[in-house]
Amino acid sequence: MREGRIDRPWMDPRDLWGEALAGILARPVRSALTTLGTVLGITTLVITIGVAATAGNQIVGRFDALTATSVTVKVPAPAPGSEDSGPLVPWSGTEAVGRLAGVESVAALGDSPATGSVLVRANDINAPGDTSGQTLAVVAASEGVPAGVRGRMTAGRFFDAGNVARHDQVAVLGDQAAKLLGISRVEDAPAVFFKGQSYTVIGILGGIKREQRLSTSVLLPSTTAGDRLGLRKVTHVLINTSLGAAQQVARQAPIALSPGHQDSLTVVAPADLSRARDNVESDVNGLFLVLGLVSLVVGAIGIANVTLVTVMERVGEIGLRRALGASRRQVAGQFLLESTTIGLLGGVVGAALGIAVVVGVAVAKEWTPVLDLTLAFGAPLAGALVGLIAGLYPSLRAARMEPVDALRAPS
Repeated sequence: MREGRIDRPWMDPRDLWGEALAGILARPVRSALTTLGTVLGITTLVITIGVAATAGNQIVGRFDALTATSVTVKVPAPAPGSEDSGPLVPWSGTEAVGRLAGVESVAALGDSPATGSVLVRANDINAPGDTSGQTLAVVAASEGVPAGVRGRMTAGRFFDAGNVARHDQVAVLGDQAAKLLGISRVEDAPAVFFKGQSYTVIGILGGIKREQRLSTSVLLPSTTAGDRLGLRKVTHVLINTSLGAAQQVARQAPIALSPGHQDSLTVVAPADLSRARDNVESDVNGLFLVLGLVSLVVGAIGIANVTLVTVMERVGEIGLRRALGASRRQVAGQFLLESTTIGLLGGVVGAALGIAVVVGVAVAKEWTPVLDLTLAFGAPLAGALVGLIAGLYPSLRAARMEPVDALRAPS
């Protein structure tokens, strides 16, 4: 012992840890309830980040496949005086688009506001007196329309390259148009009449997912529509791509359709999936992060309050320790270690519960859970940090107690 200074006995960290653990276990119910606030906060944070990452990861796989793989190229009407320079997009342009990487199907349509809707009458050869009339749109179409609109032939067939080359007067009806005209079968070659011409119905197109207006339309081969109705211009090109190729195809399709005039075409493509995924993750995080932080604050307040109450209840013990030679640092360290341990336990339990909930949600939704190891190990550390901060004031208050005053205080 030096003159004017009292040497305090050094306390082994294991002994300090043992004292802190004994203080926690001395009041197990209170310690458990105190830990609950941190558990809720950490659980909410883990669920927030885990579910957000998992949901965002599903955007690429679960994003609406129809929207994510559909590209539409709109062809403007020719400028006045440029009609004789040839079409901006020829009907054969779909062949060039079909050769692009990632393209699964392509189809071209041609309609005109000037043509509009026409009065279509139907006449089944088995019942010549049974006629009906409906005002329907007439559209020129390429052979790939069923795949282009993601539809299916519910009766008969779609016209092929031979029908187009021969300028055959054949027609395919959208399923709603066929219903309006009273045509449900094509085996007996029913006919439709408009503009003074008859067209043999060879098929009915149903299940249309793109350009659903075609369900109430009459589809003609492009050559026939050009000869009979003057529908010689391509107005829309429908492209279906493999998942993830839409952006690339959207950039290349105008060049393939109209080299040198690609800037005149309007391309409608889906949004970038990675951006959509990031937006979903950001939205989910923003929605629940505040809740998690509030829960953590509530947990910190609970730890601070209970630690302070514990200090006040153990005044006599603190006085005795100080009288026996314990330093202020050792007293503060004991209570600080208690609060940190409570926070750490809350972080461990909260992380486990949060991961279990994330996995449960992923299983229920048939998703692939996305779990970050940094989150799994960081959550307990976050809980310990909350406990450490929450225990600072009570620990300092305990350390400032004088031995005489502490021993005199009523127990």
